[in-house]
Amino acid sequence: MLKNFKLSRKFNILLLSIFLGAVLLSGIAFSAILNRNAEKEVTAKANLLLQTMLSVRQYTQTEVNPQLAPRLETEKEFLPQTVPGYSARQVMEDIRKNPQYTDFFYKEATLNPTNLRDKTDPFEEGLVNQFRNDSNLKELTGYRSSPAGDLFYIARPITIKKETCLRCHSTPEAAPKSQLATYGSNNGFGWKLNEIVGAQVISVPASGIIDNARKATLLFMGIVVAAFALAMLVINWLLKQTVVRPLNRMAKVANEVSMGDMDANFEQTSKDEIGNLAEAFNRMKTSLVMAMNMLGRGE
Repeated sequence: MLKNFKLSRKFNILLLSIFLGAVLLSGIAFSAILNRNAEKEVTAKANLLLQTMLSVRQYTQTEVNPQLAPRLETEKEFLPQTVPGYSARQVMEDIRKNPQYTDFFYKEATLNPTNLRDKTDPFEEGLVNQFRNDSNLKELTGYRSSPAGDLFYIARPITIKKETCLRCHSTPEAAPKSQLATYGSNNGFGWKLNEIVGAQVISVPASGIIDNARKATLLFMGIVVAAFALAMLVINWLLKQTVVRPLNRMAKVANEVSMGDMDANFEQTSKDEIGNLAEAFNRMKTSLVMAMNMLGRGE
């Protein structure tokens, strides 16, 4: 099929094929790089926030709980400030009051919590069960959908490692009376040492960062397409000026010579391959004239 096309069209088809392949490969590579960077950015945010919550828990465990624990037996109402998970959740809720962090979430999702606001939803329950089924599994990451858009989450198991934790969660009889008065005796009991009872789940919005990566990819592709379109116009103009037009002129002169017009000359305006071709045609015309003259003289 290409045999029937003119030189410029053949060249454009070849150039367009190369361009489409280059755009496709560069687009895939650029998109992969941007998506990887976006995921790194989301992961860094989630890890920073998770580390903050862990620090709050540690502070509550070592500084606040020892001061308030004796009051649990005398107070009529339970003091949730003694619970590390409660402190971390409250700090997170305070952070979420800032409009920039409205869609950031932290939860110590528990299968059988004392406070029902920490009860696992079906998705979180699946995470906890994965940790319970594989004791070597220390972290899970991924994306989940929400009304606010896609969220990137990091989940880590909550394991009962200290005997002191069982004081409030072994049996109702061992629990502080203030706890029973506040939360009752139906939830948050039966925990065992070294048992995985829940998961710390931090979720940060990912849709915005991913959308920005997609927009950057489209912008990059648009710039590449525009640059190549301009390059094709310039190359086509140069091709016509330096190759196509000189060849067309030589074809016209050759046609005139073939009709007997020996005064027509092949213009040699350059010293490149086109110029060499014109010079060769001129020599051929000269040889043809000499041959015809010799035939005319009968030699």
